[in-house]
Amino acid sequence: MDAIKKFAGDHPQLTSWVVLAIGMVIILVWSARDVGFTGGQWAALVVTTILLAGACVWIIGWEDDEDEALMAENGGKSTE
Repeated sequence: MDAIKKFAGDHPQLTSWVVLAIGMVIILVWSARDVGFTGGQWAALVVTTILLAGACVWIIGWEDDEDEALMAENGGKSTE
């Protein structure tokens, strides 16, 4: 368990991507279970959903990068 906590602390964006992707795939499967997709269509939807989760985490991470840059400019002091 400590190894998982250390990994999550060392790689927060990757951890967020995995957690968000799992949740999004669960929602996808639940909501489209009766549609009748073929195996290839399911695979394409799942891969696209995982990539979308990664894009979401990447975009959200832009704000973190901006906050870190502002903190560095102000010598570690918050601007709020």
